Amino acid sequence: MFESTLEIFSNPDTYQTYWDGTVVTIQMVFLSLLIGGVIAIPLAILRTSKNRWINTPIWTFTYLFRGTPLLVQLYMIYYGVALVEGIQQTFWWVILKEAFYPCLIAFTLNTAAYTTEIFRGTIETTPRGEIEAAKAYGMNWGKRMQRIILPSAFRRAIPAYSNEVIFMLHASAIASTVTIADLLNAGRLIYARYYAPFDGFIFAGIIYLCLTFGILAVFKQLERRMLGHLQPR
Repeated sequence: MFESTLEIFSNPDTYQTYWDGTVVTIQMVFLSLLIGGVIAIPLAILRTSKNRWINTPIWTFTYLFRGTPLLVQLYMIYYGVALVEGIQQTFWWVILKEAFYPCLIAFTLNTAAYTTEIFRGTIETTPRGEIEAAKAYGMNWGKRMQRIILPSAFRRAIPAYSNEVIFMLHASAIASTVTIADLLNAGRLIYARYYAPFDGFIFAGIIYLCLTFGILAVFKQLERRMLGHLQPR
């Protein structure tokens, strides 16, 4: 057992395999969170609307993507794209035939749904005193949203959003089911190459663990900087 482990990790190709998989995982998670966050901000604002014609479609979107497994969503997009009438004759097929992009779409829509609800909750729980003070200064709805409500909501969303980031990191492991060469797939390659499932997957798990601790450290610093005024003196 020890000799096989030594053989695996004395080979530079092993580290290159894990490095390539880690880079793909980080790219996938970062892009999906970035694009999903950009989508979620206006959706969260509209989600707080009292107009049901505005509110209901966004609620339906968040309900569907939060109520179904991410793996099902990935399969629907990855395998369903090819069934769209005429898409293979368009320039979109050049992009969507690569597994990375359907996977990115699925992850983006999923995290956008969760992030929308996180931001919606913090927007709606903005202290009334802050809003009344902004009105007293003569701020209209747009300025109140820009200067008071959104900054306050983003600060209070940090703890919940950190959980969403970690969830997306862990959920990204399902990308390997559609041939994405991510971190979990790197563990599978080591398993297939050396017939060593424990070594292959344990090392991948250690990398996931290190990435998780890194994310926690970043958000802990953000909480200290942006929520320090809420800490007990």
